[in-house]
Amino acid sequence: MTNISETAKSNIDDQIEQEVEQARTVCDISGNNSAECAAAWDAVEELRAEASHQRQNKKKNSLEQYCDDNPEAIECRIDDN
Repeated sequence: MTNISETAKSNIDDQIEQEVEQARTVCDISGNNSAECAAAWDAVEELRAEASHQRQNKKKNSLEQYCDDNPEAIECRIDDN
């Protein structure tokens, strides 16, 4: 059984793959130095950044999540000494 996070990861990976193919097509048609080509690759980079952001958010354990929500809690204090 696939959970929601695996499905979301698969969806964004599929979107990235589609955008890469789209960018290659646009660049082949309009030229590598065209504004359309640059915009197409920008879309790819935005999706990749979102995928990276989602992966980072998933890796938090319960203490990290608690500290994100309660940074003033004694358990979350960091001693710099």
